[in-house]
Amino acid sequence: MATRIVEPEAGPRSKRAAILAAAVDCFGETGFEATKWSSVAERVGIGQTALYHYFESKTHCLLTIMRLELKRSHDKFTETTADVTDPVEALRAAVRVAYDVSDHEVLQMRILHNHMDLLAGPRKSKREEAERVEARRLVQLVERDWTNLLVRGMSMGVFPLRDAQLLGAGVLGLIVSVWRWYRPSGPTPLSEISELIEGACVRMVAT
Repeated sequence: MATRIVEPEAGPRSKRAAILAAAVDCFGETGFEATKWSSVAERVGIGQTALYHYFESKTHCLLTIMRLELKRSHDKFTETTADVTDPVEALRAAVRVAYDVSDHEVLQMRILHNHMDLLAGPRKSKREEAERVEARRLVQLVERDWTNLLVRGMSMGVFPLRDAQLLGAGVLGLIVSVWRWYRPSGPTPLSEISELIEGACVRMVAT
């Protein structure tokens, strides 16, 4: 049975948020494998041993980042589409909010989608396994929400009848593929990419 995750209270002396932010910067810019655990400590201004008060390993920290990013994405989707009755508008809104992100959140998503394979197999550490199991649950929720959006559109006769689960996976795959190559310093603004992907998703689903 997996250990239940209880988010620690963010007290004034807690370094957990600062460690997570520094780890996102390091893993997102340098890569997880190339980042030394001590480099994260240096960014925060603490000794390396202090990291272990919050995370038992670099991988534990990575899995926590992935789980938190999945929760953020899921919550934004739910909040944005909850009161949108038109399926086409709900689809457009869901795509737009996926790209309504800060540069820091771009790094979080890059980390998440570069390490999805980490969620496939069980971890020996109880704390790592708890993060992995919860992240997998959130992945399933995200996939379910997108499938349900498409099913609703099909049931209303707005979208042609297709395999909603397969189509949802295709739409999600198109959306998240951007995080592998997009860089905020690149020549194409995220708003332009968002508009392009939004149109592509609507054409995939509604025609």
